[in-house]
Amino acid sequence: MTTMANMALVALLDLTFKPESLAEARALLRTVLAETRAFDGCLGVEVWVDEENEAHVIAYETWESAEADAKYREFRAGPGKITELPPLLAAAPTLTKLTTDSSI
Repeated sequence: MTTMANMALVALLDLTFKPESLAEARALLRTVLAETRAFDGCLGVEVWVDEENEAHVIAYETWESAEADAKYREFRAGPGKITELPPLLAAAPTLTKLTTDSSI
């Protein structure tokens, strides 16, 4: 499969919060994701909550290209770093990036 920079990209950010930090985490996510949604190249962000564990959420991000996603990740690693997030987490977050494969 060939991934091209101009193809749309989906990023799944999988987060599990400490149950006692859930209210604070949800408030932080509202603020952070408003900024994410406004970021150049972001086509949208939906938040999915695990039906069996409300502290487990997945941010389903859609980006216009891998390049736009890369610029966003660079921003979050630098000036847009979310320093309030780590103390709220029960486990390390995971990030999965997906593109479509029209050959299947």
